[in-house]
Amino acid sequence: MPELPEVETVRRGLHDRIIGKVISSVTHDTPRSFPNDDSSVKEFLTGSTIIAVRRRAKVLMIDLSTAYSLVIHLKMTGQLVYDGKERFGAGHPSDSLVGTLPDRSTRVTLSFEDGSVLYFNDQRKFGWVRLMPTANISDLPFMRTVGPEPLEPWFTATQFAARLERHPKANIKATLLNQTVIAGVGNIYADESLWGAMIHPKRLTGSLKPEEVELLYSEIRSVMNLSIDKGGSSNHTYVNADGKKGSYMDFARVFRRQGLPCPRCGTVIEKIRVAGRGTHICPVCQQE
Repeated sequence: MPELPEVETVRRGLHDRIIGKVISSVTHDTPRSFPNDDSSVKEFLTGSTIIAVRRRAKVLMIDLSTAYSLVIHLKMTGQLVYDGKERFGAGHPSDSLVGTLPDRSTRVTLSFEDGSVLYFNDQRKFGWVRLMPTANISDLPFMRTVGPEPLEPWFTATQFAARLERHPKANIKATLLNQTVIAGVGNIYADESLWGAMIHPKRLTGSLKPEEVELLYSEIRSVMNLSIDKGGSSNHTYVNADGKKGSYMDFARVFRRQGLPCPRCGTVIEKIRVAGRGTHICPVCQQE
C-alpha cells in the first residue's frame, strides 16, 4: 500500500494533467471497483469538468464541476494511467503502465472530450473509485477517524505530543502506524523517522521524553518532505506520475539496509519485527 509521499506524488502529477478535462464517458468491469449507480453516473459524472485533484492521507479525490467527486483508493496494486498525447502512469509498476490499454487489469476507464483517457487498473481488485457528493466525503468512516496531516503548517509538535499521549502503553512504532493518530505514516517512514530520532521502535509511547517527541516530530516532517521531493520511495511498488520510480530509497538511512553499516555510528543494521511489521534499526543508536 502506498504511503503519504507516494500518493501526494500521484496527486501532483495528475493535477498537472487532468484539470479542466471534460468527462465524455465512463466504463467499468466490476461493481467492486466502481460501486456507483448508473443514474448518478449519468447525472453527475458524464459531462462534468474536473476542477481539482486532492489528497487526504492515502486517499485521492477528483473534484467535479457538479459538486460531486471521485474518491479513489489505490490499495495494493492500483494504478492511474493518463493516456493523451503522451502517457503518464502512477501506481503499481506492472506492465500495464507501458502496455496497450485497456487490458485485463483495467477496472475503470474515464474518457475525456479531447480524446484522452484516464485508466484505473488494479490487478487484485482491492482498490475502488467511488462517486459521491463532495460535501459528503468528510462523512466517510475513514475520514471521520483519520488523524491530522503531518505536513500541515498548523500541525505542531505540541499537537503531535498530545496525540501520542492517548496511547501510552502502545509501542511507538504501532502508534505511528495508527492512522487515527497521524495520517499517512507507513512502515518505511516510521523506521526512518525513529532512526533519525534515535528511538527504539519497541519503546512504549508513554516512556518518551518531551525532547524525544519533539525530535521525532521534526524527523517525520523532514523524512516525508524529502520523500515527496524525491518522488516517493522506490520500493518496487509505486512510481510517480511520469512513470518513474521514486528516488527516496536512494537516500534511506535504515529501511531495507539490514546487514549494512549504520550511517551514523557504523554498527550493522538489523531487521526485527515490531507491530507485526518488518522493522529496521541500529541496535546502538536506538536503545530499547
